[in-house]
Amino acid sequence: MPTIGVAVAIPEPWATQLQDYRTAVGDTTASMIPTHVTLVPPTEIDDADLPEVEKHLEEAATQAASFAVHLRGTGTFRPVSPVVFVTLVEGISQCEQLAKSLRRGPLDVELQYPYHPHVTIAHHLEDAALDRAFAELAEFECEFEVAGFHLYVHDDTEGWRPTRDFPLQGAAGH
Repeated sequence: MPTIGVAVAIPEPWATQLQDYRTAVGDTTASMIPTHVTLVPPTEIDDADLPEVEKHLEEAATQAASFAVHLRGTGTFRPVSPVVFVTLVEGISQCEQLAKSLRRGPLDVELQYPYHPHVTIAHHLEDAALDRAFAELAEFECEFEVAGFHLYVHDDTEGWRPTRDFPLQGAAGH
């Protein structure tokens, strides 16, 4: 049974910059995870359900308009979860609305934690490494337009790979 995820890809040059940082801080999983903002967390689906999932994602993409994201500074989920992330200071509500629209129908998944859009930069590391990531990327900042999202499929050897792009087609301001 494949494991899928749906996410907004962080564009270059920031995607590589943040992924390289994640690797440098000791996160061995970083090379298997493209830099992203999760919309639907890892979810196991039956192969037979993939066409229905893709149709659902297409429909959701027609309803959502492109939007701006501004990443700035760091945050953490500690002590609840050993994660340090780059925070969204713009685009939060649009990510929340998009994620909510995607997590319906065939992707009606129960979340382990409340949804909080972010870009992970350190995960499951020693406290010192998490502290370092929190401090070193505190001044990180970038802005970009989100024009679509991707369906990712997990492969045990290659990690998370985008398999399909879904352009946002909704009218702005709706």
